[in-house]
Amino acid sequence: MSEAPKPAAPKPAGRAGRNTELPEHLKAYKGVWVFVEHDRGHVNPVSWELMGEARKLADKLQVSVAGVILGGPDEPLDAYAKEACAFGADRCYLMRDPVLKGYRNEPFTKGLTDLVNAHQPEIMLLGATTMGRDLAGSVATTLGTGLTADCTELNIDGRALAATRPTFGGSLLCTIMTLAYRPQMATVRPRVMSLPRRDAARSGDVVEMSLGMVETDIVTKLLEFIPDATRNTVNLAYADVVICGGKGLKNADNFKLVWELARVLGAEVGATRAVVQAGWAEAERQVGQTGKTIRPKLYIAAGVSGAIQHRVGMEASDVIVAINTDPNAPIFDVAHYGIVGNAMQVLPVLTQAFRTHLDKRIRKAA
Repeated sequence: MSEAPKPAAPKPAGRAGRNTELPEHLKAYKGVWVFVEHDRGHVNPVSWELMGEARKLADKLQVSVAGVILGGPDEPLDAYAKEACAFGADRCYLMRDPVLKGYRNEPFTKGLTDLVNAHQPEIMLLGATTMGRDLAGSVATTLGTGLTADCTELNIDGRALAATRPTFGGSLLCTIMTLAYRPQMATVRPRVMSLPRRDAARSGDVVEMSLGMVETDIVTKLLEFIPDATRNTVNLAYADVVICGGKGLKNADNFKLVWELARVLGAEVGATRAVVQAGWAEAERQVGQTGKTIRPKLYIAAGVSGAIQHRVGMEASDVIVAINTDPNAPIFDVAHYGIVGNAMQVLPVLTQAFRTHLDKRIRKAA
């Protein structure tokens, strides 16, 4: 007696069995957008970093890149649009209105959601800054779409944005996709992505759209701008050289060795989360997932074990020098140069060596 024919095996629906087919009503969404964040006449550099990343994503999808700029009528929005094109945008969407001068959540959320509904981008990127995080959450909620926050890597899988971010306290990395909703939204912290090359010869279209709000429509009022007294005193994210101390330095007195080396090199001082929690350094100096993400030319880690929570904040440094007594410390996995030794003994030697070398250069130049 012959066997009954076996049923055909179901066709796979993509990686891990997921359905990669885009719903029909979402196929009209095209293009990658970057929200250009500006304040008091200056564009946050994270916007240009995201523009470079948007260019890579758009080239894979074979779509255009657009910058989105909201602001008051007396702000230099056209100049910002020109810069956006120089950094990779093909087009800029502008919205000028008196109620958009100075960030407030309500008018900015309406402006951005109106632009999305009118022009239907498939991906929208914002900086994971104070403004970007506030705005991204409101826009995603209003549009009823997904948002992946604090991403460390962005890629394309099919037509889906594969957004990677640390999870479980920084012990793992997970990749999140928004398959059934558009736009796909993500925020990225400053200095996670590299700054693209600026091409002054590039130009693009400018599309303007009105907001349609008046001041009486808005609950919050901007009464006065009071600058943060400590603003720009710690320039960790954009420092060329960072000396970072970890809990391996044992106590606050030994942490002063980090400051001494930093003064000789004209460097910024960084710290691990454990050091900040111990009160040896202020929170503005924390490097890692819950602190700053940095890309210095030189990063010296003294007494830093190198947990993944810390590494995601500094592993993009050009040159990493690690000092640790444990030869199996995770920091050596990402270090370009390693010194297996006691940081309390190595740091003073390094400080003196750099001081002697720099003194000789100064005397030679004179």
